[in-house]
Amino acid sequence: QVQLVESGGGSVQPGGSLRLSCAASTSAATINTMGWYRQAPGKQRELVAAITRGGTKYYVDSVKGRFTISRDNAKNTMYLQMNSLKPEDTGVYYCNIDRFDTPFMSQPIASWGQGTQVTISS
Repeated sequence: QVQLVESGGGSVQPGGSLRLSCAASTSAATINTMGWYRQAPGKQRELVAAITRGGTKYYVDSVKGRFTISRDNAKNTMYLQMNSLKPEDTGVYYCNIDRFDTPFMSQPIASWGQGTQVTISS
């Protein structure tokens, strides 16, 4: 069983910052790649960033240089520091755990949770 809880969202103006957290609870001995997804209303969910257990990172082109993904394996927690936020970053952000420990999310294994809302308004 895997339980994921996202937090840290909010409403900020363009150029602002937010720090998202994803707390994982699992009986697995280790957690492989973890990733952040976002979904705007009426649009497909997209992978924003991912990080392997060893710290190898992936970012979608649109957030490179602005977002930083990290994780604390001892706490089973993943973070997403978001700076220089833009209106197009608006959406519900979800986290998940991958079956494999690769730089990309190939097979998410946890049920999608409630996510955390990020709203960038100008």
